[in-house]
Amino acid sequence: MSVYKKEYFGIARKIVSNMTTQSWEEIPHATMGYEADITEFLNECKKLNAAGVQAADKITINTVVMKVICEGLKAAPKMNCTLEFKRKLVRGSLKYHDNIDISMPMILHTGEMMTVNMHDMGNKTLSEMTASINDKIRRANNSNMNEVMYEVSLDNTLTGLKNGKLAQTLSRLYGSKMPGRHKVHTLSGSKKKMYYSIPVEDRLTKHDIEQGTTTITNLGSVYREQKGCCFLLEIIPPQTTAFAINAAQKRPVVTTDENGNERIEIRTILPITIAIDHRSLDYGDCIPFFRKLDEIFENPSVIQSWK
Repeated sequence: MSVYKKEYFGIARKIVSNMTTQSWEEIPHATMGYEADITEFLNECKKLNAAGVQAADKITINTVVMKVICEGLKAAPKMNCTLEFKRKLVRGSLKYHDNIDISMPMILHTGEMMTVNMHDMGNKTLSEMTASINDKIRRANNSNMNEVMYEVSLDNTLTGLKNGKLAQTLSRLYGSKMPGRHKVHTLSGSKKKMYYSIPVEDRLTKHDIEQGTTTITNLGSVYREQKGCCFLLEIIPPQTTAFAINAAQKRPVVTTDENGNERIEIRTILPITIAIDHRSLDYGDCIPFFRKLDEIFENPSVIQSWK
């Protein structure tokens, strides 16, 4: 078998590979699909943006769906918990959070992927969510990803050391800083001084990419021509849930008219994939979430009150 190229992991790929490996090693995943009929919902979304609104200020469908998920999490707060679990002792506890902090993957202008923490999205209006996302993108595009991710990686390593994970700490330091092709390259000298002279309000810090309380990945915005939906997605510990918003698709759907007659119509369906950590959640814990989504999609005019 011939090899024409060998690519070594940079710090972003190292962090992603480490976190996802930990996810599948530790977490018993259970996944579910929710298919929302968004035919009328899309019409309500269009009404949110009045004539003359600047493109940067427009409320996107992606933002509205994120808000829908936040409303579902408010109805099912156990789905917004983080988990502490010690398998050897079979001891576990759930931490309930006041805020819904969303870990949201985004693709930068460089083509790099970065997962950022959108803090307190559950308590924001749609306009505030839009402004927050736009500001995060602006600051991300001013940031050196290696520097930001190394800050986070170093912080996680030191936290591991405090928790007595000496072997893990030494292995990570060796793997990232020893000379060779696997070394993580960060800024130094005048370049480092120049970069850190950028005000923190104009670049990302470790606060912006620390773990949220859940993860929402918008696959449909990356590939709108997607057919079908995501079946598996990883939960990043200590989170206990993850969501994938797939691309909206035309589907034949059985509907009922005002006289109770059933017929088949072409409707716009948005598949949403939900993964839960079965150590902390059962299907019954998610029912309030699904009921809230049913309520919103059956009465989509409610989104006008979120603006």
